[in-house]
Amino acid sequence: MTMKPRDRIDYSAIVDRAPLALPDGKRVAVWVIVNIENWDIGKPMPRTVLPPPGHQVHIPDIPNWSWQEYGMRVGFWRFHDALVSRGIPVTMSVNGSVCVQYPRIAAAARDAGWEFLGHAYRQRPTHLIEDQREDIRQTIETIREFTGRPPRGWMGPGLTETFETPDYLAEAGIEYVADYPMDDQPFDIRTEHGALTSIPYTVELNDIPMMLIQHHKAAEFYDRCMDAFERLEREGERNARVMAIAVHPYISGTPFRIKYFEKVLDAVSGSGSAVLWTGSDILDWYRAAAGGASAAAADD
Repeated sequence: MTMKPRDRIDYSAIVDRAPLALPDGKRVAVWVIVNIENWDIGKPMPRTVLPPPGHQVHIPDIPNWSWQEYGMRVGFWRFHDALVSRGIPVTMSVNGSVCVQYPRIAAAARDAGWEFLGHAYRQRPTHLIEDQREDIRQTIETIREFTGRPPRGWMGPGLTETFETPDYLAEAGIEYVADYPMDDQPFDIRTEHGALTSIPYTVELNDIPMMLIQHHKAAEFYDRCMDAFERLEREGERNARVMAIAVHPYISGTPFRIKYFEKVLDAVSGSGSAVLWTGSDILDWYRAAAGGASAAAADD
């Protein structure tokens, strides 16, 4: 029987929950997600910055493919310098094919100790993947071969899933997902193969909606991240919170935006109230702090 999200996820008001505590009196667990994607120039681009002439999609779409490719050639390396020089743990949401198409990038991330978060094999909506199980398997195996370990987490391209996706992911050994930006704390998701854990992702502190859809000035990234952190820091005194910061190298890796990303890193890491973790770090903390919530959900 196909389960829908409300069959998989119990409603829970955050004010009714037992408090979660972070180590050393920290209040907010912050994870930085760098999204690295492989766009197929033989298909319509996943996103565009320049409308096509006559408003008709043309293939190949050289200018919009080049826009994304700038992130791979230049923007990623600004991210790498900013994050490695500050010792910030990173979760890299990555198409499996990046390990093949862009091994220089994948190796730099691996060697820096970044966590690889499965993000399908190529950048296309999950609904258009003919064989999800095979795509998940191929992604996991490619990352395993390149890094020496399989990914523990998954995020669908554009956060896309079908109703069956959680079952396929759990069946393949995935432990957490980042497709449900609906809470400030982790929660459990029932599947046919045990529980997955949702780690809070963001569509608000995310440069795609902020810059490409809402068309804000570059400084909005810093302002919004810090306004969010200030509030979560206050609430986290009583019950720990999780904050995600999501960036893409072709957007925040540009010369006029990168400084605001760096300012956020400096402010959050210097606050004294945040712990900067990877998705797997948050998963392990939540499992221990929640006292077996995942196991209980799996038995429902």
